[in-house]
Amino acid sequence: MSEEAAAGERDFGERLAAALGRTVPDFGELVSWERLSGGASQETYRIAISAGGGERLLAMRRAPGGTTSETSTGPGLATEAELMRLARQAGVPEPEVLAVLQPGDGLGDGFVMEWLEGETLGARIVRSPELADVRPRLARQCGEILARIHAIDIAATGLDQRLETFTPTDLIHQSWDRYQTYGTPQPMIDFTARWLLENLPTSNRMGLVHNDFRNGNLMVTNADGVVAVLDWEIAHIGDPLRDLGWMCTNSWRFGSYELPVGGFGTYDDLLAGYESVSGRPVDPDHLRFWEVFGSFWWAVGCLGMAEHYRTGPDRTVERPAIGRRTSECQIDCVNLIIPGSVELVPPTGASSALEMPTVEELLTSVRDFLRDDVMETTQGRTSFLARVAANSLDIVLRQLELGPAHRRLEHELLSQVMSDDGDLESLRWRLVEGLRDGTIALDRPGLAVYLRTSVANQAAIDQPRYSGFRHAVELSSRLSAG
Repeated sequence: MSEEAAAGERDFGERLAAALGRTVPDFGELVSWERLSGGASQETYRIAISAGGGERLLAMRRAPGGTTSETSTGPGLATEAELMRLARQAGVPEPEVLAVLQPGDGLGDGFVMEWLEGETLGARIVRSPELADVRPRLARQCGEILARIHAIDIAATGLDQRLETFTPTDLIHQSWDRYQTYGTPQPMIDFTARWLLENLPTSNRMGLVHNDFRNGNLMVTNADGVVAVLDWEIAHIGDPLRDLGWMCTNSWRFGSYELPVGGFGTYDDLLAGYESVSGRPVDPDHLRFWEVFGSFWWAVGCLGMAEHYRTGPDRTVERPAIGRRTSECQIDCVNLIIPGSVELVPPTGASSALEMPTVEELLTSVRDFLRDDVMETTQGRTSFLARVAANSLDIVLRQLELGPAHRRLEHELLSQVMSDDGDLESLRWRLVEGLRDGTIALDRPGLAVYLRTSVANQAAIDQPRYSGFRHAVELSSRLSAG
């Protein structure tokens, strides 16, 4: 570690210790702190302190880079802390919030809460043998928890003064407009936005929406099931079924495609739990709308991570890697609203006898170094980011192998849709502009085939093991077999 970095660490520790001494009863001294892996939108730390004659663990959530509310989005971390406090009062499992960081602390926006033990990694919640007993109960429990969140009185608690209100139309345009500022033509995103606007729910019920209630933002134990609902950073007032649809979005099933609720439960169990507490039946079409929206919203959100990498302040290897996950969300939209046959391009070797070593060999050597050496000799966030970097190199290798044939096929299909043989980029722009201004109908001949095929081949490059991609391929095989 350089002298400058060491000085920064000391300064951070001194500021953190002062803030904890001001707010935590029986605080003795700061023992250690560690930034945890994950948390692409906010920083999360595990903190050890001495207090009351023993050691105590705390957790801190902080804006990236120690920024303030002036540089962050959403309701802000102070409001997030208040939401957790109110949810805890309403019977929602939450950690106790101990302190909200103040400007004088010099740490940026954030808050400190009690440390709870439990599993938060979505893939482990889906697969871990240690959670086998509780998994069948989680979907119903999630429904019950969501009903309690949605029953919080937004006027009596003052949340109507602290949170923004969004209708379904507002949310669609918010994401669609943001995506259009990125300067990339992604036809499936525009197609899905049009589909959503043409299939809006008829319900006008409004309430508190967590807006990121999913597997991966829940803490689970085998004894109690969900013991904490995390990450309230994008809560708003809107249609409560947004939360149920997001809980079922395939991105958060962690490979368990056939169990739509977080990869561990069924629609029936989720809705039974919700209706048992709320007394409100749920229309399946209303839920499906929000499931489609979930994949659309995260498709744009993934691109936003790549844009954030370009603009800062958090230029880690994680953000561009998440950007490539947009094709996963787009294939989920395909499966939900235009399922059917797809044509996958075969691999084409990009190696040349003129190169020794080849570009592929150079990339492979760096990827293997990250996986076999860096990950083995590091831990925590460094090991996590080494894995992310290795996965990004896998994408580059597949791009070299499949990309040229993928673009040729896409160009061929799009030329037929647009009745034009211009270059691929200009044809894409013409298509998305027509989808945006309504001059291209969603049922235009050849459009669904083009979208299915181009999105599937992009997903084959970005993440061929993704469950939505595998589902699309399996469905295509069944259709081809008759």
